[in-house]
Amino acid sequence: MRFLDRERTTLAKLLPDLDPALRETPLMKLERPDSPGIGLFRDSGGPGLLVPEDHQGRGATALDALRVQRAIGSRSPSLAVATTMHHFSMATLVGLGDRGDGLEWLLIEGVASSNRIIASGFAEGRRGAGILEPAMTAEVTEDGVRISGVKRPCSLARSMDVLTASVLVPREDGHGDELAVALVPAESEGISVSGFWSSSFLAGAQSDQVTLTDVVVPPELLLRTAATPQGGIDELQTAGLVWFQLLMTGSYLGAASALVERVLLNDRIPEHERVRLFVETEAAMAAAEGIARRVDNGDLGESALAQALYVRYGVQDAVARVVPRAVELLGGLSFMTSDEVGHLAACANGLSLHPPSRARMTGPFADYLADRPLTIA
Repeated sequence: MRFLDRERTTLAKLLPDLDPALRETPLMKLERPDSPGIGLFRDSGGPGLLVPEDHQGRGATALDALRVQRAIGSRSPSLAVATTMHHFSMATLVGLGDRGDGLEWLLIEGVASSNRIIASGFAEGRRGAGILEPAMTAEVTEDGVRISGVKRPCSLARSMDVLTASVLVPREDGHGDELAVALVPAESEGISVSGFWSSSFLAGAQSDQVTLTDVVVPPELLLRTAATPQGGIDELQTAGLVWFQLLMTGSYLGAASALVERVLLNDRIPEHERVRLFVETEAAMAAAEGIARRVDNGDLGESALAQALYVRYGVQDAVARVVPRAVELLGGLSFMTSDEVGHLAACANGLSLHPPSRARMTGPFADYLADRPLTIA
């Protein structure tokens, strides 16, 4: 088995045009703010990756999707990170379709058949705020819900067709509030996109600022989750967050794998050093594949989320060991004569910046883990 063979074979099976197009495009071009990567993803049918085949999608399993994200991350970290946000939203919509009234599937089929891209406006990225805490204000009106607020950074900001945003709305039974997901068409009046991302790292993810000013979302585009801001995590959101941790882990492992692959292809590097990097990288992937198989077996509850977090943090630590070692083995000349090695090294460390961080784990995640001490059976 050659390094990354399974991942690239899976990508070729599900999105056959994407890997050749990415391979033929220079890395640093894919990583620029005007990257063609998102367009290549759209043209290859990528938006429908997680949509079942009988609803005009590609029918990828969780294991397939994990391998696809690692393969894409090895070609363009920016594209892998950006598309994870789309898949996170799509996995949530597919979950809603399984328990909704059928309208959800019309939206899902529209995304897959038209290759529409969904950006996520959830509250990740704000220091001191929980991932489920709404970043938008919402006012219920006769026409629907009027939403205002700012999401920054928001990946896919300049390519999105729909923005998903978490909002707090009154419960239909009148007893308190609940969290809901609003689906906001990108062409809605009151939506604007402006610059935010100043770093050159992951610039191709289009992580800019999206501002909503009195945007009206009709009732049929408001999806209630049955979760309260003080209560536990609703099962639908739990499932979406398992997907988020899984695919984001695969994406950044792909960036690290791009460096490891360069080491493995360099015959001047001692074999034992190459084997060492290969083993640690593949061990990290094997742990992530365990979570993917659990998802494919239908286990998307809170214990699966906890395990997904354990694996994500373990992979995060493995990447922190593997990346500097790979850079050292590639040598100063590789670092000095091209931006690619330094860029990949910086991007691979981005996994630690995604919520929930170990240092600031708050809300339902912390409550769940605190109530379940580790045991050895």
